[in-house]
Amino acid sequence: MGMGAADVTGRLAASVGDLAAVAPAFSPALDVPNAGLLCALPALLGVGLLADVERHLQLPKGYYGLDSLLLLLAFMALARIETVESLRYSAPGEWGKLLGLDRVPEVRTLRTKIQRLAQQDRPAQWNAALCERWMAAAPEQAGVLYIDGHVRVYNGSQTQLPRHYVARQRLCQRATTDYWVNAMDGQPFFVVNQVVDPGLIEVIEQEIVPRLEQRLPVAANGELLDADPLQRRFTLVFDREGYSPAFLKRMKTQRIACLTYHKFPGEEWSQEEFAPYRVRLASGEAVSMDLAERGTCLSNGLWVRELRKRTEHGHQTAILCTDYRSEAPPLAVAMFARWSQENFFKYAREHFALDRLADYRTEAISDPLRVVNPDYRHLDGQVRSSTGKLTRRLAKFAAMTLEEPIEPKHVEPFVRRKAALQEEIETLQHALETLKASRKDTPHHITVDELPEEARFRQLSTHSKHLVDTIKMIAYRAETAMANSLREHLTRPDEARRLLRALYTTEADLLPDPDAGTLAVRLHHSANAATDRAIEELCAELNATETVFPRTNLRLVLKLGSS
Repeated sequence: MGMGAADVTGRLAASVGDLAAVAPAFSPALDVPNAGLLCALPALLGVGLLADVERHLQLPKGYYGLDSLLLLLAFMALARIETVESLRYSAPGEWGKLLGLDRVPEVRTLRTKIQRLAQQDRPAQWNAALCERWMAAAPEQAGVLYIDGHVRVYNGSQTQLPRHYVARQRLCQRATTDYWVNAMDGQPFFVVNQVVDPGLIEVIEQEIVPRLEQRLPVAANGELLDADPLQRRFTLVFDREGYSPAFLKRMKTQRIACLTYHKFPGEEWSQEEFAPYRVRLASGEAVSMDLAERGTCLSNGLWVRELRKRTEHGHQTAILCTDYRSEAPPLAVAMFARWSQENFFKYAREHFALDRLADYRTEAISDPLRVVNPDYRHLDGQVRSSTGKLTRRLAKFAAMTLEEPIEPKHVEPFVRRKAALQEEIETLQHALETLKASRKDTPHHITVDELPEEARFRQLSTHSKHLVDTIKMIAYRAETAMANSLREHLTRPDEARRLLRALYTTEADLLPDPDAGTLAVRLHHSANAATDRAIEELCAELNATETVFPRTNLRLVLKLGSS
């Protein structure tokens, strides 16, 4: 039954099919490691960890219930346990006390259950339901959405994935691309994985917009849209990769506003056009911005708003917008709030193992996926190389001019060198024309099945990854909610997340009282009194939620030390 397994009766019943899932049962326990994680239970349940989850995820009868497994995975994410395999280095019985169980599953058992939960695209259905819940709870956040691609490097050897440019490493590496959709404050809504990255524009049109149309609360009803041809349904914010006059026009036709950087801003505007505006950033900080606005006609005849922000050093950042109703300052704030999504990527990589694989399986690519033809890529590289070489030779030839008379004995060698260089240039020009003709006759894209055998690849299994990523979204949102509450009680608000990470690893005494219907979690004191006061205030707010531990009648009571 495994190390630490004490519930013999329950495990025997589960083994013969007489138990759907063992009910949590807490016993008094002192100095339980990581028991501070129970402080996160109200926030986890508040963002929907177990809300109507049985509609989307199912497990066969067994000892461990669905709620216990999801709570375990969420606690692992908050405790910064990066992989399922890492759990083998933790005491299973101590972790079991946090769930009201004798022990947590062995690594092999847990991985098997994750794979079962991830069957038939169920995690995607669960994430969609959660996304609708989050957007309905905060419709103002759902009105302005941030989209960006995150390249996830793959260092395994199970398959040879296509190469992607990884900006943070300045290298081309084998990787997949995840496109994340976040709120202005950086909180994630959902993610779209791409085996082969077709580019931001195609992903938005083919994947993201259809999902948003299903999940978004009604931002503008049909009558309002009919009455005002410039009224938008929602706004998408993205970087220069999404700059395309044709794409912006298509989105405008669908009543979707876009906000992006101008890829070709042209000359700078005069300083007299700029005026100072007092604005409030997504973080709550009030700052001054020097802004100016003009109407700009793009190459396809689409009129857009062009906003520019001028720094104190005179640098101008140009923004294009197809939201024709909002004031300029909020639009500028929305564009420059993209740092929140970048901060999410950075924090999630460092603290939630965003780039980690959930399992190491690969799958055949079922869709007729189109990829760049290796022959075309090779020819294109040769064209670029030959073009560069020809350019250098032409520049050298142009520099071979006689500005002053030379001695007769030097004339003949000079003429020979120039003739030889000219011959080399003609040879390069002929070779370049041949390469360009070959490239023109070579298909730019082919299907995966048309690739040479040595270049074919399989896709990484995504279902388990999608499940784990959804739980990490929940954990991040729960931690964000706790951090927002904690900041109000700290002299240094930026330390809220660091303090929470310490809280999750804090030992605590678990004192259940079935008669009173409570589960007291008595946290050990921290290193200083100021932190203790902040934790006490947080506990008071969490206790006010009157959270009951799932499948028990025990209300959570959080307190510090002997308080």
